[in-house]
Amino acid sequence: MGGPTSHHAHCLCGAVRFHALGPPNWVSTCHCDSCRRATGGTMVTFAGFPAEKVVFETEPPSAYESSPGVRRFFCARCGSSIAYQVEGRDELDLHVTIFDDPAAFVPLRHTHIGEVLPWVNLTDDLPRFPRGSGDSPPLDDGG
Repeated sequence: MGGPTSHHAHCLCGAVRFHALGPPNWVSTCHCDSCRRATGGTMVTFAGFPAEKVVFETEPPSAYESSPGVRRFFCARCGSSIAYQVEGRDELDLHVTIFDDPAAFVPLRHTHIGEVLPWVNLTDDLPRFPRGSGDSPPLDDGG
């Protein structure tokens, strides 16, 4: 019955096109200041895929080292944010909103919850981490 699921994506202008094979390792919404500044968004939802499962159909995106060990990828033509990668992790954290079907990626958690903008009202029951989910236990909201 066919091969693994292929999730197609592209930047605003279409100069960067890729697909990711199979399911993501995780889906998470980040609230950190760096992600907001890099994208212009209030929060950013990523789907983490093994790097070898991401296939660029065009030239790969441009990269910017936003802090030591962290690269952010974007389209050099239109500026769309594409991905985030941490050195030493063979994974690309792809922006969910550039996929053809972003609704297919449902977040499982919130990270950097201490940096949520004060006017954002989160009403879901997802686990909330003070930093990245790999380096801290979820917060107990008491509710």
